[in-house]
Amino acid sequence: MKIHSRCNLSCDHCYVYTSPDDRWRDEPRGMSPRIMEALAHRLTRYTARHRPPSVTVVLHGGEPLLAGVPAVSRLIGLLAAPARHTDLRLVVQTNGLLLDEAWLELFRAHDVRVGVSLDGDREANDRHRRHADGRSSHDAVVRALRLLRAPRYRHLYAGVLCTVDPRNDPLRVYRGLVRHRPPRIDLLLPHANREHPPPDHDPATTPYARWLLTVFDQWYGAPRRETRVRIFEDIMTMLLGGRGSSEGLGLSAPGFLVVGTGGSIERPDSLLSAYPGAVATGTHVLTHDFDQVVPLLAPSHRGLPPAVPAGSCRRCPVGRVCGGGLPAHRYHPMTGFDNPSVYCADLFMLITSIRERLARDLPTVTRSTG
Repeated sequence: MKIHSRCNLSCDHCYVYTSPDDRWRDEPRGMSPRIMEALAHRLTRYTARHRPPSVTVVLHGGEPLLAGVPAVSRLIGLLAAPARHTDLRLVVQTNGLLLDEAWLELFRAHDVRVGVSLDGDREANDRHRRHADGRSSHDAVVRALRLLRAPRYRHLYAGVLCTVDPRNDPLRVYRGLVRHRPPRIDLLLPHANREHPPPDHDPATTPYARWLLTVFDQWYGAPRRETRVRIFEDIMTMLLGGRGSSEGLGLSAPGFLVVGTGGSIERPDSLLSAYPGAVATGTHVLTHDFDQVVPLLAPSHRGLPPAVPAGSCRRCPVGRVCGGGLPAHRYHPMTGFDNPSVYCADLFMLITSIRERLARDLPTVTRSTG
């Protein structure tokens, strides 16, 4: 749920405000009471009909805390209705600048877990995550994390989200994140594609794989795990035959949809980085039930990326784990999404290297796994 469509930072790697799709300019800044009520009504109908074991609702943006405590409190109250039919799990993903005790008391009262975006130590974080006038955001985020991990709120701490930049020292970034004692770290590849590859990216040198493997060796080799790292856990789980939880790996279709501040129901918003309109489904919470939208998310639906690209990906020894990469990273205007990820070489090296490490440590894992 994009409850606010603007942000109080000007991150130059943001997939919303620097993407080819500038539809955010036409979105209401905040989600209105009418849209909140319609959204809660649609979710109540869906959960009453299907009785899913759990549903996770992420309060997102822009920067969701710009919506203000009263509006978010109202929305949380409306979500009590669908919570009668399922285990409704609430999460907020924030840049942390506005996170204070007033917010945390609201989240504590309703068991809303809090994820915070941070790209590492000060130098790494401020390479991209700055205010519009160039000021650092690091100290404000550190203050928020210090408050979040206090005993009164520690149980709400969901983790930190970090976008990888190979120019940053991987161990300094990792240690800069671990010092805030997050229960989980999400290391994300920046949104790029076949038309617009990452700056100075030479696939032959696999810079993202080498960066991630440096962190993996530190994390995996530690005598006591300091935190969970989702990309590593997902790769290991899928190498061992399980299912991952990430949108960017594996063969599972995305398990979520996005509702904009104006009420439009959309595909995963990473597709904003592909081309204008890639997220559009033509549906709206005022006129469509979620049951009408779910079929539009299936890989067979016209215009949606195929689950796995054709050609070499289907024959790749790690194809089941990689899944062709995040659909947004496969886009090219001439061929659509039917391409390997722009990070193909990096993903191949990352997955095969982790497979080799597991093969040395676990006798049930062989070189053919994948």
